Amino acid sequence: MKHFALALAMTASLATSATAASFGPLVEAAELSASLDTVEPVLLDIRNEGYEKGHADGALFAPYRMFRGPAENPGGLVDVEKLEAELEELGLEQDTPIVILSEGKTDTDFGSAARVYWTLKSTGFTDLSILNGGLESWKAAGLPVNATAESAFPSELELTFDDTWLATTADVSAVAAGESNALLVDARPADFFNGKKAHEAASRPGTLPTAINHTYTAFFKEGSPAMSTAIDPAALKASLGVEDGKDTVSFCNTGHWAAAHWFAVSEVAGVENAKLYAGSMVEYSQSGNEMANTPGLVQNLINQILN
Repeated sequence: MKHFALALAMTASLATSATAASFGPLVEAAELSASLDTVEPVLLDIRNEGYEKGHADGALFAPYRMFRGPAENPGGLVDVEKLEAELEELGLEQDTPIVILSEGKTDTDFGSAARVYWTLKSTGFTDLSILNGGLESWKAAGLPVNATAESAFPSELELTFDDTWLATTADVSAVAAGESNALLVDARPADFFNGKKAHEAASRPGTLPTAINHTYTAFFKEGSPAMSTAIDPAALKASLGVEDGKDTVSFCNTGHWAAAHWFAVSEVAGVENAKLYAGSMVEYSQSGNEMANTPGLVQNLINQILN
């Protein structure tokens, strides 16, 4: 399989999204299989482990860790110059069709694909898709797998970060303080939202003041690693309380689960002004800003023992 494809060769009939011209932001294995020879997308295997034991035929190794921050703040933004050098080694071009493959065994795997998608979109890549169900759906469709490491001719990129889809700690702090207006959506399971659990890198449990809780799992059938494609934009906006012209900010612990939430809201449902708070609660909890649902010392100790 070729690792490069020219977007100029695409026909208008393939265009389904302004940001993912070849397949749309979410592609099923059957659709991808039917178009592999004509579209010739670059496949990115983003698993941190297992690539050498078997991967989608032709897929390049682009581990998730390339797109993550340091251990003390995993959701922090990556260094753009470092990312640029790594993506050049993979031969990526900003207008080439790219399909992102996660492990695809659990719904949380989708978050890694969504975070990679968000990062690539924010650095100027224009033809992006996530394979719904990841590598497991590729295998289930009977598509070829091999263990041969793939390589490509290096490319030349000049990446800059577009903050259109980014919310910063300063942004959410202003909302929490009543100085700015946005809908803050905690995409974590309820125990995190309620302060009963916290990420190990967070300095304290709790959530953002004014935030509502709408977990990312709402977009997945129970136990399924594939995101539901039956998302009603009007119903979603009504259930969340999305207002036209107002930012909707998804967050979680480290911008992983929230990336899946942002992807569903922004890319699948097409809600405008949807943003991801990349650093999420780990970063916010270390900032010293006011939090909500933070238990007292005794209750927090009890919660830690119970967990």
